[in-house]
Amino acid sequence: MELIWINEVSVSFGGPRLLAGATLRIEAGERIGLLGRNGAGKSTLMKLLRGDITPDAGEIIRNGEVRIAMLPQDVPDDLPGTVYDIVAAGGREHLERLREYHDLTVQMSRSGDGSLLKKLAEVQHRLETSGAWLYHQRVEKVIAMIDIEEHAEFRLISAGMKRRVFLARALANDPDLLLLDEPTNHLDLSSILWIENFLLKFEKTIMFVTHDREFLQRLATRIVEIDGGRLSAFPGNYATYLARRQALREAQEKEWEKFDKKLAREEAWVRQGIKARRTRNEGRVRALAQMRREGARRQEQAGNVRLTIGEADRSGKVVVEATKISFAYDDEIIVDAFSTTIIRGDKVGIMGPNGIGKTTLLKILLGDLEPQQGRVRLGTGLQIAYFDQLRAQLDENRTLKDNIADGNDMVIVGGIARHVIGYLQDFLFPPAQILSPVSSLSGGERNRLLLAKLFMLPSNVLVLDEPTNDLDAETLELLEERLLDYSGTILIVSHDRAFLNNLVTSTIVFAGKGRIQEYVGGYDDWLRQQQTPGRATPQLRVGEGEILPPPPAPSRVSGQTSPGGRDGKPPQERQKLSYKETRELAGLPQTIETLEEERRCLITTLNSPAFYVNAGRDAVEIKKASHRLEALEEDLNAAYTRWNELENRAAKFNGKTA
Repeated sequence: MELIWINEVSVSFGGPRLLAGATLRIEAGERIGLLGRNGAGKSTLMKLLRGDITPDAGEIIRNGEVRIAMLPQDVPDDLPGTVYDIVAAGGREHLERLREYHDLTVQMSRSGDGSLLKKLAEVQHRLETSGAWLYHQRVEKVIAMIDIEEHAEFRLISAGMKRRVFLARALANDPDLLLLDEPTNHLDLSSILWIENFLLKFEKTIMFVTHDREFLQRLATRIVEIDGGRLSAFPGNYATYLARRQALREAQEKEWEKFDKKLAREEAWVRQGIKARRTRNEGRVRALAQMRREGARRQEQAGNVRLTIGEADRSGKVVVEATKISFAYDDEIIVDAFSTTIIRGDKVGIMGPNGIGKTTLLKILLGDLEPQQGRVRLGTGLQIAYFDQLRAQLDENRTLKDNIADGNDMVIVGGIARHVIGYLQDFLFPPAQILSPVSSLSGGERNRLLLAKLFMLPSNVLVLDEPTNDLDAETLELLEERLLDYSGTILIVSHDRAFLNNLVTSTIVFAGKGRIQEYVGGYDDWLRQQQTPGRATPQLRVGEGEILPPPPAPSRVSGQTSPGGRDGKPPQERQKLSYKETRELAGLPQTIETLEEERRCLITTLNSPAFYVNAGRDAVEIKKASHRLEALEEDLNAAYTRWNELENRAAKFNGKTA
């Protein structure tokens, strides 16, 4: 059944039209993933659907009284009242009666005062006659669905739970269409998995905006893309959309190539002179003018972000060596006897619930915070660039230009002087915006500006704390490509499963109570290693203390199926290697050779009597060398195992396609 028909709708706010003759039909029961560049008009479309704004042209036709509710991107932190108060506030016409009824029931449960019964009966009668009683029952039902205590103070619960409460507030009105604006933003992995599983069971229509490609892949039944003011619909999941979009772009490029050749021929013809202006050729001249206009419109379409990361001279081979480090705040253990060695070129992901101590661990590893026990040794020649998820490096009151160039017209990028306007245009900031204050930017624009500031600095160690928030999918994919090509070392804190899968070579995972473990590969690899015989099922602690085992890993957006995925195949039966795995396989022989050489040298050293004399009989130095040899043996075993696994999978795929 058709719920809403968007028919030839156009909208502008004084500048270029965000929607230009856009058309879309929304059917009941769909889960629509809404994609588009930052600023393309996604939020505008949602406001149109809610009736917050009216179109300049066209119409939005609703099938009867369609109820629409929305979960906003930014959930307030400090609203007064209980969970019940916040959820019930969605029905403003019933709010006062419901609050009075709720307060009376709480008083009776606490005091047992029978004199309140008569007053409670009067309030309940008013609730029934006004329809508020039915609304109260829905509020109670959705609070039970989100599994949170209704008497809890809203201000005191975690960010993930606050988003659950606002989701319940939207659902309390029993909407036919639920709009979700970045529902996973700033949430930890457990909260993302909870919302994902909840929405999979939701039977009404959903339209959502998200940068989380795994969330999009698992949830969407149709993709709608906003581009150049138009709406294009792609039935199926995100992987299907990517394949169809690529095919369309290739076809479009061929058409543009033909167009450019024809335009060049016509331009050459018209330059021949007077014979091109004869009466019988006026139609051809008019056609050329139209072609020029079409070519100009094509050039005005949004360009691509051009990311270039400034790289410094190589650091030493060992970047960070942490030995049995521990740290606690009062009685809360953050890190408990954790050891790791990060080598130049490693790309390390860090996962764990919000507030568990990921940023604290980063500060310890970078030498900004002393461990209370254990030792951290930093390598030589480190030049560190830090991406702060709170964007504290940006001055809200200064302009974009001043934040990047500190009042200068030129910046140095990769050793080359560039004008600040041209550099910021690479990050899709038009010249007119460059003198605007940072406070005027959206979340995605601020992230792009911070990336522009970060990548301008020569570095050999990149530290990225939640870099994917608010970025559109295309910018995110390009960021991945540049980070894969980066020759330095990367430490990434992220809850974005696709980002971790596609980029990192190892993952550090917080398991709770200070326990931290390190695994080869990304999120799916972590799941696979946890599901091997003899290991417990992986668990992620939710902020309120609940333990939530993650579901089987969803299909990657590249079309592969992870272990425990829908096809039920074990990892070795997956077909084609991903781009990251192909690069990993190509680099493993060199990695193994390097480890073998270090192992041979260390064995020679340990077998030499001179070592024990020159070490000054320092037992710590001898013990350190012995521990390094043990670690090398483990690393070699893991590298050979991984090499065999990838080789076997590649051989099976090549055999199938031969």
